[in-house]
Amino acid sequence: MVKVAGTHEEVQVVSGATCREVLSQALSGKKLKEVVACKCNEGLYDLKSAVDEECDSVEPVFLSSPEGLKVLRHSAAHIMAEAVKSLFPTAKVTIGPDIENGYYYDFDFERSFTPEDLEKIEAKMTESVAQNLPFERIVVSKDEAKKMFLGMNETYKLEIIDDLDEDTVSIYKHGDFVDLCRGPHLPDTGYLKAFKLTSVAGAYWRGDEKRPMLQRIYGTAFATPKDLKKHLAQLEEARKRDHRKLGTQLDLFSFSEEAGPGMPIFHPKGALVRTILEDFERKEHLRRGYQIVQGPQILRRELWEKSGHYDNYRENMYFTDIEEHSYGIKPMNCLSHMLIYKSRLRSYRDLPLRYFELGRVHRHEKSGVLHGLLRVREFTQDDAHILCRPDQLQGEIVSIVKFVQDIMALFEFDYEVEISTRPEKSIGSDADWDRATTALTNALQSIGLDYSVNPGDGAFYGPKIDVKLKDALGRKWQCATVQCDFTLPERFDLSYTGEDGNRHRPVMLHRVILGAIERFLGVLIEHYAGAFPVWLAPVQARILNITDVQKEYVEKCCKTLKDQGIRVDMDIRNEKLGYKVREAQIEKVPYILVAGEKEISASGLNVRVRGGKNLGLKSLPDVIELIYDEMDEPFKKGGMSYRYLY
Repeated sequence: MVKVAGTHEEVQVVSGATCREVLSQALSGKKLKEVVACKCNEGLYDLKSAVDEECDSVEPVFLSSPEGLKVLRHSAAHIMAEAVKSLFPTAKVTIGPDIENGYYYDFDFERSFTPEDLEKIEAKMTESVAQNLPFERIVVSKDEAKKMFLGMNETYKLEIIDDLDEDTVSIYKHGDFVDLCRGPHLPDTGYLKAFKLTSVAGAYWRGDEKRPMLQRIYGTAFATPKDLKKHLAQLEEARKRDHRKLGTQLDLFSFSEEAGPGMPIFHPKGALVRTILEDFERKEHLRRGYQIVQGPQILRRELWEKSGHYDNYRENMYFTDIEEHSYGIKPMNCLSHMLIYKSRLRSYRDLPLRYFELGRVHRHEKSGVLHGLLRVREFTQDDAHILCRPDQLQGEIVSIVKFVQDIMALFEFDYEVEISTRPEKSIGSDADWDRATTALTNALQSIGLDYSVNPGDGAFYGPKIDVKLKDALGRKWQCATVQCDFTLPERFDLSYTGEDGNRHRPVMLHRVILGAIERFLGVLIEHYAGAFPVWLAPVQARILNITDVQKEYVEKCCKTLKDQGIRVDMDIRNEKLGYKVREAQIEKVPYILVAGEKEISASGLNVRVRGGKNLGLKSLPDVIELIYDEMDEPFKKGGMSYRYLY
């Protein structure tokens, strides 16, 4: 007898019974039709798979569930590859996994796929779906598989097979299309009711820029047309919010091939926004007991060898030679901070020491993954390193997490938290890793913060808490992190004199709050669709005249607002008022202030807010108060005040 998870049923299983046969004894009608796979002993299987004798329960996997969508999207990738091979027989197939909200497949083809090609591929996929072609799983030896794919001239599949440790491999077939795959897959192609091909991009084979450049076709698929329509609308909104497009429109930043890929150039308005953000961060860190420090951009290679970066991170670093010595351009700020700690003897009374640096770093990112401000080669981190006693560790972690929570509230971000554990490539003892992981876990539990575990994704020197913020469209972004490190203090022989007079080893916390300033700005631009909150807007108000008669009054008002610390400019061009208002709205200026004869007579300004609402005539002091009140509003959640900070 086997239990059917999610029901109260316990069913009889005969030898060789498939998952579908077992589930059909407990489910029927529409519910049974929505099942696309099954789970048994935590494994995910096709419905045609035989139920293992050791299986205590069989769990149905419904199409609309997260696991069901993974099966749907991976199957969609196969159906797409079938369509490509049918239309373009000389294209070679490589890999086609499901990803968040979709799937992709990489192809080696002699020319670039066009938007017209995508339409043809979609149409061919629709034909396959209409035929309800069953997915069949076949298990063969590696040699048989190699002969099969060699006969099809699918050389990439041969390389994948050679890398497999198993003696046998599984192959999936639907119609005339055959692919190397672990599965599972949909029962048949007819389950793919709602799909769309979205884009084409370049991708190196296995992510290696020395290997062939492939074409990656992206698609998305959902359980229902309604869900697909909602997702496509969200994609369209994301395109409107694209920080690269808005960065140009708002004149914030640019990239230049002459300067080099991944190197952002900030224009006056963009540089002003990041300066406001950085000034806020400096004040907040000082308020929370941090000391501002600054280290050099390059350090001797021997120092990077000592820290373990050279062995574990050098493929992400840049190196240069000076007077026959090799130097590493810093990808992180921790080494300088440890040297500051070592510059004098430390007592237990000195701890914790919190060193903060807005440190510019460089990391070698492959050109294929560069993406506007979100993935660059040069960026500034709001980096801090806290050196503390072991008994202070949990309190310091809690303080960092609460700092992050305050910042998330300021920018109106929801967020998720996860703990990333020891990766395969790492340094340090098991005992230290266990102590560090326990400290992070206990800190989160002490404040009742839910978290998930991300196995094997910690830093090479310690586990970490990662905070993934959610923007206005529900997309997740990795920004804040807290890394607990017992290993580098050991390698650099950091110590303090304890209350007992003996030498003791401090613990080091590596942490960022916003992360990379450039990346965070990119996220902010898309989160707010370029309409920065008033306190962060490069231009908070713009004063417009109606005729030349008001020019002198506009200049006077502009000076008054500037003297009060408001970032204001004026537009006194000989243009129609409607044109100037629309231009200010396109530039997303929060307050549009208009001066005409009536406003001069009343010593005030007509106030229009960014959303289009007209607040009418207000005195100059009231305008100033209105702007400052809106600047203050987001800070109140954290018990702060913009006026206090500035």
